[in-house]
Order: sequence, then C-alpha cells, then structure tokens
Amino acid sequence: MRRRTTARSVPDPAELAVRASRDARGVDPGLLDGYLEVLAGISVTRQRLGEDQKRLRHEVGGRAAAQGVALRDLIDLYLSATWIAWPTLPGVRRAAGTEAFQDIGEAVFRAVDATVVELAEGYERAQRWWVRQEESLRREFVDDLLDGRNPGQLAERAERFGLRLAASHVVAVVTASEPFLDGGAVARQVEASLHLRLGSRDVLVTTKDSLLVCVVPETLVDAADEYVRQVSLAVGADVRWLAGVGRAQPGPGGAVRSFEQAKHAVEIAGQLDLPGHLHKAADLLVYQVLLRDSAALAELVAVVLEPLRGARSGARPLLDTLSAYFATGRVATATARRLQVGVRTVTYRLSRIKALTGYSADDPDQAFSLQVAVLGARLLGWPENDVP
Repeated sequence: MRRRTTARSVPDPAELAVRASRDARGVDPGLLDGYLEVLAGISVTRQRLGEDQKRLRHEVGGRAAAQGVALRDLIDLYLSATWIAWPTLPGVRRAAGTEAFQDIGEAVFRAVDATVVELAEGYERAQRWWVRQEESLRREFVDDLLDGRNPGQLAERAERFGLRLAASHVVAVVTASEPFLDGGAVARQVEASLHLRLGSRDVLVTTKDSLLVCVVPETLVDAADEYVRQVSLAVGADVRWLAGVGRAQPGPGGAVRSFEQAKHAVEIAGQLDLPGHLHKAADLLVYQVLLRDSAALAELVAVVLEPLRGARSGARPLLDTLSAYFATGRVATATARRLQVGVRTVTYRLSRIKALTGYSADDPDQAFSLQVAVLGARLLGWPENDVP
C-alpha cells in the first residue's frame, strides 16, 4: 500500500536553497529569488516561464555579476536547485503514470532552459556595462595622467591601474604609419606580452593622440627596450614606426614630463630621418638645445645656407650631400654610396658648397658651423620652408 506523503515531509524552499548553495560551492542562495516556488507552480500548471519571471532572472544575472559570482557557479546553483527540488515538486509527487511524468519533465526543463538563458544574458549585459565603465575610467585617467590634469587625485586613481606615482616613471611612445587605436589588437598584445615578460603588473600600455604609449617604473630598467621589441613583433615588418623614450621623472607630474620628452624625441627623429627605431630623449638633448632658440637657429640657417639656393639644381641636392657627408664621418666614398652617386659628384658638390657659402666641410671650424646649420635646416624644414 502506497504511503501518503504529508505536507510536513516536503522540505521548505529555503532549506532546498541552502542545500543547492552547498552543492554550488557556497553561492548566495538568495540569488535563487523565488525560483523554487516558480518550478513548483510550473510542475502543476505545465505552463511556460512568464515574461515577469524572465525579466527577474535577467536582473538576477546582472546582480550576480555585480557581486563577482562566476557565471558557471550561478548556473550551477540553479541546476543544483532543480535536481534537488525535483522529487519535492507538487506536480511530480502527484503524477500518475509515465506520460504525466514526461509532460511535467518537459515543462520543468523548458522553464530551466529559459531561466539559464536569461541568467546568462543578464550576466553578460552587466559585464559589458562594467567593462565600458572601466574603459571610460581608464581613458579619463590616461588623459589626465598624460595631460597633467588633476595631479592631486592622480596618485589615488593610479593604484586602480597598477601604477604607484610616488616613484619615478619612464614613458615611451611609438608612432606608426597606421594610427594606434584605443583597445586595439596591438595595444592588447603588447600589454599582455610585457606583463608576462617583465613579471610585473606595474606597466600601463595605452594610446594617446594615435600614439602607442607605455608608462613603466624607472626600476624596471629593461622595460623600455622590451616594449620596443614587443611593438616590433606586434606591428609586423611592413609597418613603418618610430619609438621615443623620455627620461625618468618623479611624482604624479613626472609621467606627463616624460611623455612630452618621448614625443619630442620621435618628432626630432622623424624630422632628421635618424637611423633605427628607438630614440631616447637623453641622446637628443643637443637638438633640443638648438630648438630652444629657434630664432638664432633660423638666422644661422639663413646666413650659412641661403646662398645654396643659387645653385643650378637648387639647394636640396647640396644640402643632402652635406647631411650624408657629416653622417658618414666626412668620408667621400661612404657619402657616394649612401647617395648612390659617384665620388666625383660628391667632391664637385662639396666644392660648389664652399664656392657659394664660403664654408668648407673639411675645415674643422667651418665644418661645425655647416653641420649645425644643416641640422637646423632639417629641423626647420628648409629649403622647402622659408626661415625668418
């Protein structure tokens, strides 16, 4: 004879929720939020999950994401609650015959399926929102850091992104023929590789004004070189790029100073067509000295080089010859190879320069004036641009 199951023998939903929580590694049972009661009702009515319940499960998914619960643990909680509650569901307890059990099972597991979908969608939507919020905060912090805004608040905000601004930092920038995008593949790859290679999270890789920017503590002495190496791997051989590294600067305002130096190093390297990819601000101080008195530099260019405009082929071939001549240590054969002309052409041009300007590239004193004037011309864009 079949024994009747009394209401007292049926576990309370709160007790079932606690059991499900234990089975799901301690996830908050409150996240079930009436789910067991809904299953109990569906086991009797065999209806689909209602729209109100779908919205509630969507909200629960977002709530779990905000609490830091892993999605798999949240789903585990619901599936554990389902199998634990199954024998206690009123529809199951009252069912008579295989067909009834099948109908109830179909209704319940259809509701479970809809529930899991809503949980996952709500969870993922909340995560996307948090990611956008984090990206917005990071972008705001980066702009303030590299523009020098709100210095009093920077140190506290920096810790969120792994930087300790009380220390000295070095900033390196990379410019390329293709602009770098915030959150782009190159930035993500370089940052992940640096964290792995350097064994430190105190590294910030970001973008600013189409530049790829890296902020590292001075104590990571090889970080700038490793950054350049990772950039070369990420951008590929077909992309033309230059890197500039600022000097180490202390305090919250140090990053912006080092950033400006790194940008200036890249600009000078581009203007002078300096060889190699990496250019350090400390190695380019002489050019910065020249540019600090741009009026005097322009006057030097005008006085020394302006007569070259009187050459039959213009000033450009003679200026390029001087630049190559000084770059090769004043060796005519090396200059000819670099310019892809004959040695006699080089010596003829040097003779014409002396005749037009009165300065000889082989006289030590006059050569110095010529070389500084040539550097000034390249920095000022002469002869294409007139100098005052």
